[in-house]
Amino acid sequence: MLLEQLKELQEYGFVEKKTYEGYPLRVEYSLTGDMGVQILEALKIMQHIGIEYLAANGMEHVLEEKGVILE
Repeated sequence: MLLEQLKELQEYGFVEKKTYEGYPLRVEYSLTGDMGVQILEALKIMQHIGIEYLAANGMEHVLEEKGVILE
């Protein structure tokens, strides 16, 4: 399942795959410099909005359970 998701992310241009020769076979996945970094920034913005929402609505306990430290 994970490999299918990684392949899809590659097809969309968010992730790139690097394969190294030798034994055992070694593969590394990383964010692409353009689309991958942009999607990461979008996720950070969404996370920030979620944290602000929970804090503003008296749900700090949820953040504390997740180990999120409010600034």
